[in-house]
This record gives sequence, C-alpha cells and structure tokens, in this order.
Amino acid sequence: MRKFFEEFKEFALRGNMLEMAVGIIIGGAFTDIVKALTDNFINPILNFVTGAAAYDWGDIAGFASAFVSALVNFLIMAFVLFCLLKGMNKLMSLTKRGKEDEKPSTKKCPFCMSEIAIEATRCPHCTSVLEEKDAHVLSEV
Repeated sequence: MRKFFEEFKEFALRGNMLEMAVGIIIGGAFTDIVKALTDNFINPILNFVTGAAAYDWGDIAGFASAFVSALVNFLIMAFVLFCLLKGMNKLMSLTKRGKEDEKPSTKKCPFCMSEIAIEATRCPHCTSVLEEKDAHVLSEV
C-alpha cells in the first residue's frame, strides 16, 4: 500500500501533470475574462451602434466594473497558482537534495570507461593501474 501511494505521488507531482493542471485552470480563468469582455464591451458597443439599445453612464460603469472584476479574479487565480507551484518546486527540490547528497559507490576507469568500485586501485576489466596506494610513502624510504 505504501508503494502505491509513493507511485501516485510521483505521478501526480511530475512536471507534466502540474503544467497541464495549471494550463487547464488558467484557461478556465481566462475564459471568464473573454466572456466579460464580450458581454460588457463588444455586445454593448454593437447594440449602441446598431441602435438596439441605449445606455446611460450607470450601465457603462456596470459594464466596466464587471470586466475589472473578471480581470482581478484572473490575477488572483494566477497569483495563487504561482504560490502553489513555487511551494511544490521547493518541496520537490528538498526531496531531490537528499538523494544528491549520497556519495557515489562507483567510478569510471579512465582507460576502458567501465564502472568499477570507488575504492579500486586497479581496473578489473582492463587491469590498468588507477592509483598506487602508498606509492609516495615507498618512494620516500
């Protein structure tokens, strides 16, 4: 059961999933801006030009306030998403940092490029001498 939750967390917090979720949420919020623009500016202008409706200053102020309200809602939504993603990225970097602190257990042989143990002084594949242990001590004697 624990592995199931870890796999789900990895799936849900993957970069692609977060980007897709943000795109859908921002798209929905932007739809409200477009709807407010058409309902409160374009349609009233067309109605006024064609003579279908006459507006007074109160109507115009109502149209402007509805559009500004939709715009403010969009900015608030974008800010909240920004803060959530910033927090998620910080959380993800903390979990990655713990994995990066582990010391490597292998290294590459500079001659044959095969992986060998980090403590090895001779490559088991090509038998090249990598580093002589205590060679400088023997030369001083």
